[in-house]
Amino acid sequence: MAPLFRYFLVGGAAALTDLSLFFLLAQIAGLPYLAVGAFSFLVATFVNYVLSIRFVFRSGSRFSKGHEMLLVFAVSAIGLLVHQVVLYCAVDILKFHLMLAKVSATGSVFFWNFGARRYFIFRQPTSLVQPRIN
Repeated sequence: MAPLFRYFLVGGAAALTDLSLFFLLAQIAGLPYLAVGAFSFLVATFVNYVLSIRFVFRSGSRFSKGHEMLLVFAVSAIGLLVHQVVLYCAVDILKFHLMLAKVSATGSVFFWNFGARRYFIFRQPTSLVQPRIN
């Protein structure tokens, strides 16, 4: 199965976590949507990391586990910034329904997260010496 498809499934599980928490805390409990959006995004990032190293990417091939997780959260910080800007604009400027805004914000960072993780964090190291083929 292709890594993008596996990541799509993993991302779906993380998105379900993100959307469920957001719905419960922002829509039902009425907590401030931007704070809840950041919180649910971070929880989903952790879920995504755990599932990604299990089913999509090869963990520990370039960095130690701690360094790798730190990089995942650094990449996700950029994703979080994009997420929060899209969420704010969708709710306060475009007047989207709260959950439609959340889905838009979540979808807006999907490809950033996949690309950054695949190419910057989990890319397999290349050998400096190329094998000779006779």
